[in-house]
Amino acid sequence: MPSPADLLRALLAQDKLHVMPCCYDALSAKLIEQAGFDLTFMSGFAASASRIGQPDLGLMSYAEVLDQARNITETLAIPLIADGDTGYGNAMNVRRTVSGLARAGAAAVMIEDQVAPKRCGHTPGKAVVGRAEAFDRIRAAVDAREAGADILILARTDARHEHGLAEAIERAAKFKELGADILFVEAPKTVAEMQEICRELPGPKMANIVEGGETPDLSHKELKDIGYTIAAYPLTLMASAMKAMVKTLEQLKSDEDRSPDLMDFRELRDRIGFNTYYEVSACYETSKRS
Repeated sequence: MPSPADLLRALLAQDKLHVMPCCYDALSAKLIEQAGFDLTFMSGFAASASRIGQPDLGLMSYAEVLDQARNITETLAIPLIADGDTGYGNAMNVRRTVSGLARAGAAAVMIEDQVAPKRCGHTPGKAVVGRAEAFDRIRAAVDAREAGADILILARTDARHEHGLAEAIERAAKFKELGADILFVEAPKTVAEMQEICRELPGPKMANIVEGGETPDLSHKELKDIGYTIAAYPLTLMASAMKAMVKTLEQLKSDEDRSPDLMDFRELRDRIGFNTYYEVSACYETSKRS
């Protein structure tokens, strides 16, 4: 049976754009798989909001991220890319982060070059470490993979914000040279910048589409034509869910009819897995319930 990393390698070999809604917990990941998507990504922004109710400003610990990723991979058959942030320390911490997320079932891990504590890529106050430290992080991540961690390395740079696109492209090119499998230049501001990224950099590249963010929200066809392999949508599901929950809470407070906006109870149970549980448990005499 192929590993999650092997499944992701096979996807990356296809000549297509992989649209990747991002999850934040096991339920959102399960819905993504049920909708027929090929892969998902555990968004650090959304996971931090969901798990600890705090913004994505480096407040979630490695242990919390690892636990969240493990909960998600246990529900999935499709590959999960995990957000490893800055690696949670020096190069040795990066190695531990990569190895741990591989054991947790992640198909790939993203390691970035921001100063710790990191910030969301489309919010103010971002800064990146120097080249030497940035390269050491990716070198350490690749070393963990070469030492036996069955996982791909998604290398991210946020250098565009402070140092311009040329520096970001040079860093990403070095990441590839060091052995990164997927490249991610965060927050290009124009279509022309996106085109330059894909023209200048080899191998699979990821676009990060934040509705209302800095990067143009292009169609899937446009992203593929530019040269991207993965289009990540880190906040689409969470923003949709939060808007629906706020609306429903307002309806509940004012005693309005909520039924048109709620998922049918039968469908809800089925999507969560009640029916599957009952089917499997029927094989065991002591687990049957009348």
